[in-house]
Amino acid sequence: MKIAILSDIHANRGAFQAVLADCRSRGVDRFVILGDIVGYGPDPGWCVDKTIEIAESGAVIVRGNHDQAVTTPSLSMSSTARAAIGWTRDVLSPAQKLFLAKLPLSVTEDDRFYVHSDASAPSRFHYVRNAEAAALHFSNCGPRLSFCGHVHRPALYALGAGGKVTSFAPSTAMPIPLLTQRRWLAVIGSVGQPRDGDPAAGFAILNTDSGELCFLKVPYDVEETAAKIRAAGLPDSLASRLSKGT
Repeated sequence: MKIAILSDIHANRGAFQAVLADCRSRGVDRFVILGDIVGYGPDPGWCVDKTIEIAESGAVIVRGNHDQAVTTPSLSMSSTARAAIGWTRDVLSPAQKLFLAKLPLSVTEDDRFYVHSDASAPSRFHYVRNAEAAALHFSNCGPRLSFCGHVHRPALYALGAGGKVTSFAPSTAMPIPLLTQRRWLAVIGSVGQPRDGDPAAGFAILNTDSGELCFLKVPYDVEETAAKIRAAGLPDSLASRLSKGT
């Protein structure tokens, strides 16, 4: 089975559509979305509706901190993020807000654990940016394979039998064998606001038959999304950073 794992869509319809089209061309069987469907971008309503459609087809969806902030404002967000969430709150329908509010913080399925941040405290939305943070996650997670987002940059961590956590910088489009003698945490890149220096939309595909994970990037019309951000009156920095992938 091929499972497409997406995270941090951030109301970017163009990027979301490009990833979904690429997944269809690759024969993906199932979808997982690791949160932050909204925030920053200009098309929150469309992205929520598309996520609802995907969920109704059996996808796993978890709640991100921006999704939560729509109904539970967060003071820990930057002023730019709060401005975008305030605008998002005004344009979403009650049904769309309710969908986001009811999403689970994490989901365990077979030997896989899905969360937006990490397993140590999913509601506190910690970032997994290094091996130390990954070790904290592993110590609070039972399943062998884990997947998270939140960081907007792809990364991969492995926990060996000796308790040492090793970090990897995954190459795009290179299948990585998730060896069974290790436990793994994959930090999935962002669909709608990558911060890895590449503006293309990022996601990953897990092949449960071969035991391989492949990180992927798909180009989309960045300037069209940037123009929509500016037209909506959202902070200009949210538009300008898209072309830089930062």
